[in-house]
Amino acid sequence: MTGGVLEQQQNTIWYDEASRLVFAELVNVFYARELPKLAELSDHTRLQRLLNSLPYYVERAATHIIHGDVPLELDSFNGCWLAKQKSQPKCDDAANAAFFTTKVKVGLVVPVLYADSTGTTVRLDSVDQVGEADKLHCNQFGWFSVSGNSLQASDEARVQLLKPTKALMTAACCGHTWYFGKAVVPRRLTLREMLLASAINWPQVQKTKTSQRS
Repeated sequence: MTGGVLEQQQNTIWYDEASRLVFAELVNVFYARELPKLAELSDHTRLQRLLNSLPYYVERAATHIIHGDVPLELDSFNGCWLAKQKSQPKCDDAANAAFFTTKVKVGLVVPVLYADSTGTTVRLDSVDQVGEADKLHCNQFGWFSVSGNSLQASDEARVQLLKPTKALMTAACCGHTWYFGKAVVPRRLTLREMLLASAINWPQVQKTKTSQRS
C-alpha cells in the first residue's frame, strides 16, 4: 500500500468518530505490544530498520481491522478478537495431504498447530513456496510435508501444518490456547499475525484473496 492510499483511507476513517476511537486504541495497543520486543534487540542496524517500518505496519493493521477484514468480535482496547473457545484441534494427515497436494497456492494463509512448554496454540503463517517431492514452505515455520509434518528440526516446539478451516482460523485469530487439553488464557497475536489475519479469505478460507489491500 502506498503512503497516499493509506493516508486517504485514514482520512476517511476520521469522519467516523467511533472508527476514530477504535483506530487510536488499536494503534496504542500495537505500539505497547511491539516496542518492548524491539527494546530487547542488540542489533542496532536491525533495530533501526524495524523502528522505521513500525509506524507503517501498525497503521496498516489498524486500518485493515477497521475496514472489517476479520468477521470476529473485536476488543479494540486490548487489540484482540474474541470468540468462544472450542476443544483443542487434532491433526488429520489424510485430510492435510489431500488438500496440500492439489489445492494449495502460494500466498495462502494457513493454520499451524504450535505446542511448547507453555501450551498448544494455533498460529497463522503463509505459504511462500510449493516445492517438489511432496513438500511446501511457510514463511515463518519453514518446510512441511503435504501431510502437515514439519521438516524443520526444533527443540523448542512441535509444529504441525493443518488444512485451513474457519474454526481453525478463528482459533488462530483469537489466540486460543490449551494446556494439557484444557482451555487457558488466550495469547496475544503479534503484529505480523494481525496483518496475516486481514489476508484471510474468510468466505473461502482454503483460497487466497483475489483482491486485497496491500
